[in-house]
Amino acid sequence: MEPWAQATSGLMVLALLAFVSRFVVQGVLFHFIRLWRRAMPGAGWAPILLHDHVLVRIAKIVPSVVVQLGIHWVEHLPANGSKAIANVATALTVYHVVRVIATLLSEINDAHDRHDGPKVTQTNSIKSYVQLGKLMAYIIGALLIAAAIMDRSPLLLLSGLGAMSAVLMLVFKDTILSFVAGVQIASNDMMRVGDWIEMPQVGADGFVVDIALNTVKVQNWDKTITTIPTWKLMSDSFKNWRGMFNSGGRRILRALHIDAATVHLLTPQERATLSNIALLKGYWSERDGLLAQPEAAQNAMPTQAIAPEMVTNLAAFKAYAYAYLMAHPRIAKGPGMFLLARTLEPSPTGIPLQLYCYTATTVWVEYEGIQGEIFDHLIGVMPLFGLALYQRSSDYSHRQIVQALQHDGDAA
Repeated sequence: MEPWAQATSGLMVLALLAFVSRFVVQGVLFHFIRLWRRAMPGAGWAPILLHDHVLVRIAKIVPSVVVQLGIHWVEHLPANGSKAIANVATALTVYHVVRVIATLLSEINDAHDRHDGPKVTQTNSIKSYVQLGKLMAYIIGALLIAAAIMDRSPLLLLSGLGAMSAVLMLVFKDTILSFVAGVQIASNDMMRVGDWIEMPQVGADGFVVDIALNTVKVQNWDKTITTIPTWKLMSDSFKNWRGMFNSGGRRILRALHIDAATVHLLTPQERATLSNIALLKGYWSERDGLLAQPEAAQNAMPTQAIAPEMVTNLAAFKAYAYAYLMAHPRIAKGPGMFLLARTLEPSPTGIPLQLYCYTATTVWVEYEGIQGEIFDHLIGVMPLFGLALYQRSSDYSHRQIVQALQHDGDAA
């Protein structure tokens, strides 16, 4: 047989052996690993690390390894040809090893997101670390593949990259900054997937849906997605609402602007009316007036009783607002859940009566419903106290004057 025919037949046998060996190794791995998984279902990380996708990638390494080992046994093959085939096989081996590492990292990330494996928590996203690991594996793999094809030492290529370090730093500047920012965010637990963050300078106001190496994705209230560079979260400030959700209560901080012209001392008829309001039983006495409250420092109520004839309708309404909040079943009462009703400094838009309290839920729709219910009720009962909201377009005192003039005209 001619030498070239022997070399060709040898290459064909080697190629067939490499092709068959992959499926043999893959079948053996699948058989024994699956048996082992069934026998040890609680083996921790091992079933994740030996996932079927990883096993398939491992089996793909075998053909190139077989070619590397067997190419020297092919007779009558030129030395240059044998060397070239061995170098290509080495490059393919490196390529498949890199793919194994990338698949392994992807499975670890997926397991973390599914809460699989031992002591796996959802405290922080590991996607940025996985992406960095893949990037490093690809870079190292590319260097090794280039060295194998050119039949040069990888150290020679690395020494040549020293002169390109400035260019590489410029190219990967954002990646380096984002990785450092990601490490700081994770180590300080500043943000997690599922947190509601607010960053007005980039138009982000919603829940974090993904934390990657270079970007953080936020789903806004209108279902749009805002993509923020990871490094920007360290250079700029943002608000994280996680503490509010963890507390179980959501703050209400809103004021009713009362027309100052409607504030006056209570008349005897108004004082008698207050005695019939059930919510004011513990705050008002027709004989003693507005009663002192032991927790006055926390709820802005009087520290000592105020005589009936010295009580204003605003003070009585403030006591009623506080009593109403205390009796409301959806308002949180407990440590750290401050509850008060207080009057602020008068302004050109009236006298603000501010309510400060927390709802017993953090669900936005329920929160808005509770807040609306409270203020609808208080606005509705204000006329019982002789008060009215300030309205710049239709001032209450102006309407009083108009009504008085009309009354005088009708009497004349």
